[in-house]
Amino acid sequence: MTGERGHDAHPHAVRRLQRSYAAIPAGSPVRLAKQTSNLFRPRAATTAPGLDVSGLHGVLAVDPVARTAVVQGMCTYEDLVDATLPHGLMPTVVPQLRTITLGGAVSGLGIESTSFRNGLPHEAVLEMDVFTGAGEVVTTRPGEELFDTFPNSYGSLGYATRLVIRLEPAPPYVALRHVRFPDAAALADAVAKIVATGEHDGTRVDGLDGVGFGPGELYLTLATWQDELGGTTAVAPLETSDYTGQEIYFRSIQQRSTDLLTVYDYLWRWDTDWFWCSGAFGLHRPLVRRLWPRRWRRSDTYHRLIGLDRRLGIADRLDRRAGRPLRERVIQDIEVPVERLAEFLAWFDAEVGMRPVWLCPLVAARAWPTYPLQPGTTYVNVGFWGTVPVGPEAPRGPVNRAVEAKVHELGGHKSLYSEAFYDPETFDALYDGQHLAAVKDRYDPDHRLTSLYDKAVKKR
Repeated sequence: MTGERGHDAHPHAVRRLQRSYAAIPAGSPVRLAKQTSNLFRPRAATTAPGLDVSGLHGVLAVDPVARTAVVQGMCTYEDLVDATLPHGLMPTVVPQLRTITLGGAVSGLGIESTSFRNGLPHEAVLEMDVFTGAGEVVTTRPGEELFDTFPNSYGSLGYATRLVIRLEPAPPYVALRHVRFPDAAALADAVAKIVATGEHDGTRVDGLDGVGFGPGELYLTLATWQDELGGTTAVAPLETSDYTGQEIYFRSIQQRSTDLLTVYDYLWRWDTDWFWCSGAFGLHRPLVRRLWPRRWRRSDTYHRLIGLDRRLGIADRLDRRAGRPLRERVIQDIEVPVERLAEFLAWFDAEVGMRPVWLCPLVAARAWPTYPLQPGTTYVNVGFWGTVPVGPEAPRGPVNRAVEAKVHELGGHKSLYSEAFYDPETFDALYDGQHLAAVKDRYDPDHRLTSLYDKAVKKR
């Protein structure tokens, strides 16, 4: 086992966290004192101090024999990957954006192209320490009440301070095939077959995601781990591509049928341009891209710029001045069963009309009460991030409400990292609110932590 950060520092960091908790006045919201976030829902302002997590950002150890890592809760996947790749290992699921934290992915929901065979990030956790609403550190494992309820709790039960996670072998290279489909039904059928067999046209599939550019232009990207240049996958080019410079990854999907990336570049292929959302800042224009510093071509940079716009209302003021209708932010990830994907996308094109959309299959290995996917069932995550002109109704979120209703009509679920509009009864039915409340009463008896409904819907 190799240590990346001294174990001796971890207890000191936890004690500092506990002292900061004790300093928060009774009745004030208990929140993390962190500068960055990958959430897209606003929350009420507070002047109360936050929880000091400044010492909880590291990788404590990597065990290349057992294929495990011991990681602090605020460690980013970028830092974790940097620690594991030298050992030829990587997390079983690496969410798309560099600054997503381990604790955030486990208490929220992370997903990526290995989710069709590895499920979600919390399914690789072997043990974790949770700092609860009572100010205590509780060690919990799979099968225990706190552990099983923690995914999708978003800090309403506590915060992970230490996690032991499984790793899997990482290849040096990843060979890609971009396969086009004429419609969503054909793509969904291919997804079901790949999940069942683990291959496509006789070639193993290790990673699977896709993009829908339009109703008649949809692609699956089939990733196959490769040990060497020009090695086991005949379809792969002999040179690796680089999408951190002038070339843009999502455009390459339409432009070429095969590709080859280093595993590092594959893991962060979506981060450089925040999928395609960097276009809002002009980065799809060659001149702007050349002038924009490479170190700022990152999702966290774009997220901070979006946050600044939301605080100042710059885009809304410009729309009003130009006489354009107000726009509603529709930033969501949803899951529907693979057999309902075509139905959802047809509705989405008719009622929302936002493209491209990201497509990512996933299969949960077991049931998780607070996000009740059916184990063994193939779902497809659809990610869509943009704005829609709706006029004065924009603050009420009519498009987001319609998405929520349609997703649940189709037997799917919606992630809670962004805005939600459910009434309390619907929310409790969808996310097992009764069970969550019972667990919260045990581990946060004084309700120091904000409830999941208040966080997700009331924006507290």
